[in-house]
Amino acid sequence: MKGTVILSHGLDSGPQASKVSALAEVAAAHGWGSVRPDYRDIDATRDPLAIDDRIARALDHAPASGRIVFAGSSMGAFVSGFASCRRPAEALFLMALPVAIPDYPHPFAAAPIPTVLVHAWQDELCPVEDAIAFARGRGDTLHLVADDHRLGAHVDYCADAFDRLLRTLG
Repeated sequence: MKGTVILSHGLDSGPQASKVSALAEVAAAHGWGSVRPDYRDIDATRDPLAIDDRIARALDHAPASGRIVFAGSSMGAFVSGFASCRRPAEALFLMALPVAIPDYPHPFAAAPIPTVLVHAWQDELCPVEDAIAFARGRGDTLHLVADDHRLGAHVDYCADAFDRLLRTLG
């Protein structure tokens, strides 16, 4: 096994969500293991401060040693960025990234590692301008697609972009 991909689902979603499931298939095809933490109990509180519990859970699912890639959608992307600052990782794959969460007291952060973002032009929850500014400021790869926040019409596109990222990691 080349390493472990931590796949974090979004709010109002679950570990079997279509995007994280598609990424798990890609990871397996490349010889990476994957885990999908279940955050639904944390999300049920609707407490922005519970985001710290989500980050802790993502880190709890990461092996203490070995290669890690953090990947996630929406709230899962937000959590993945923070997790990458606390556990060395090879790369980040962020879909529908919110760069701020109302009432969450910490500004978004992500480790300076290879990062690929997929974001929708018509994202009704996370302004595309914020994703562009984030990616531009770091020199990250950014894919913009004609879709809404859920990226439902671009699940295969996300999987293909993730495939390309994993290929760069060997």
